Amino acid sequence: MRTALVIGTGLVGTSAALALAGRGVHVHLVDHDPASARTAASLGAGSDEPPEGPVDLAIVAVPPAHTASVLAAAIRDKAARAFLDVASVKGGPRRELEALGVDLGPYIGSHPMAGKERSGPLAATADLFEGRPWVLTPTRDTDTEVLNLALELVALCRAVPVVMDADAHDRAVALVSHTPQLISSMVAARLEEADETAVRLCGQGIRDVTRIAASDPRMWVEILSANPGPVADVLAGVAADLDETVRALRGLQSADEGERATGTGAIEDVLRRGNAGRVRVPGKHGAAPASYETVAVLISDRPGELAGIFADAGRARVNIEDVRIEHATGQQAGLVQLMVEPSAAPALAAALEGRGWSIRR
Repeated sequence: MRTALVIGTGLVGTSAALALAGRGVHVHLVDHDPASARTAASLGAGSDEPPEGPVDLAIVAVPPAHTASVLAAAIRDKAARAFLDVASVKGGPRRELEALGVDLGPYIGSHPMAGKERSGPLAATADLFEGRPWVLTPTRDTDTEVLNLALELVALCRAVPVVMDADAHDRAVALVSHTPQLISSMVAARLEEADETAVRLCGQGIRDVTRIAASDPRMWVEILSANPGPVADVLAGVAADLDETVRALRGLQSADEGERATGTGAIEDVLRRGNAGRVRVPGKHGAAPASYETVAVLISDRPGELAGIFADAGRARVNIEDVRIEHATGQQAGLVQLMVEPSAAPALAAALEGRGWSIRR
């Protein structure tokens, strides 16, 4: 691939352009808002000048509601040898293209499973897709050359290709992406009118659950509008669990010993099912989930504290697998949770204590 056209210079489009430009591809940038394309160009994502002729690959990175119409226009204009979209739903745009009578030979649907709470070109990074799944949904009509160019794009962005049927993809993202967004927003909505005293008690758990609730509502309305049926199906199952859990909790309030026992069993059941589902979430680099031990270190809110911990862990020759930070309410301090292999935890704790760090047992 020598040339590419990115239509839509938001987070995903600009990130893909940055990755391609950084690997020697000449990228042209187009957006319905010329200022957005100029911003992306100023970041090094390519040129906001139109290409002189067809490029190797056109990447359509516009909202799902506009994906099919933008693709259809680009295909009819022969703007590229191959066309690919990065919309978060796949079945709808494909059916729209079919209804418009568009030749699907030069087209392949795709969805990089990466994103941020922030949107727009200024949030883009060249490494956004590194190590992340990038779904490809070829049709029976997709040319082999088009599939190969899509695979080259995924490789240049250092993502991991996953080939799926378009409708199977939409059911999958309803479960692992779209429904979690709604549930996160519903939990966060409970905080809107909550008493300030209650809000001040927020800890890491509520921060983890509500992190993605900070996402752009307008963007998510567009995504959910393109995949409402599969999301509603998943939410119906969640609603059934919620109804059963509410009944179980009411049972725990009962004076009847049998009702309390039934309630306890139901609560245990949903928690155990949650354990079983959590175990299936892929671990580091997409591998099977691993069990780590946590070494908790108390730190002050001063420049260089985290760098010092990581440097001392490196001196102890211990690899940090993951890290979380829990900030203390009302204090300029926090707790850094270092996740390491269980066999390395005692040595790391001893090494950090020896260098003056306070370990929380």
